[in-house]
Amino acid sequence: MAIQKEIWLNDIVANLFDSNPHLGFAVNADEFVLQGKVVHIPNAGSKPSVKRNRSSLPASVTQRGDADITFALDEFTTDPILIPNADDYELSYDKRASVIGEQSEALSELVGTWMFRYWAPATAENIIRTTGDAVAAHVGTGNRKKLTVADVKRAKLLLDRMGVPADGRVIALDADLYDQFTDELTASQYRDFSQAYDASRGVVGQLFGFTFLAPRTSVLIYTNDATPAPVDPGSTIQDSYNAGGLIWHRNSVIRAMGDHEFFENEKDPTYYGSIYSALVRAGGRIRRNDAKGVIALVQAATT
Repeated sequence: MAIQKEIWLNDIVANLFDSNPHLGFAVNADEFVLQGKVVHIPNAGSKPSVKRNRSSLPASVTQRGDADITFALDEFTTDPILIPNADDYELSYDKRASVIGEQSEALSELVGTWMFRYWAPATAENIIRTTGDAVAAHVGTGNRKKLTVADVKRAKLLLDRMGVPADGRVIALDADLYDQFTDELTASQYRDFSQAYDASRGVVGQLFGFTFLAPRTSVLIYTNDATPAPVDPGSTIQDSYNAGGLIWHRNSVIRAMGDHEFFENEKDPTYYGSIYSALVRAGGRIRRNDAKGVIALVQAATT
């Protein structure tokens, strides 16, 4: 019988990964990563008191109490992947380059997902619940209230009341919340919104002073407590959990991410092939102790 030859394409169909444009809209502390595993953020104390036409002297002397906020960098690592020795000779595509590339992208995606968690506020003053019509939940079970244009405008007003600068406000939504929001836009609003589209920065639009980033598979997940609490990525999703989006000012959050490190053990005699893995250290947090400049948009359950 004739030998049946298998045909391989030169390019492998790659896995899909979320991109991380939000990392470019934050204070960058990457330079501190090589100096250790902890980043220090000095926070100024309270503002000085000012009086008009002071009549009593001497004036009271006060001392500003500055606070030192720190955050540690977490270590993210991939599971080692074995490439059998036979693959080096029998495959026409570069499996090694594909494996290393996907390990790098998988690390970046997980770091990007955790960065939202690092930036997630946990105080009631910084959380806005959605108020729209009922829609099937895409996190948890049952129905949730849709994200509306009015909800986003409420976030704008809250930032205004916080005294947050108008320039530099950013919003990130998952695909479902983004779809709910854009469905509510009028034709003229959508026209104005889409004029800010900039694929190179991951920006899909701008409205009410917010720069909208390209939607992701997931941004944040919150519990349904009276004051919702952020849920760590990778946790088991409970029926009552809610999807959330994040709004922040680019100077209100900080991130630090080190360079990727790759490890290889070529031609391992016990595995009859080469083993590859990757590592990166990363972390972040809200810059201010009072969390001003950061708001979570959290779905509300319907009754």
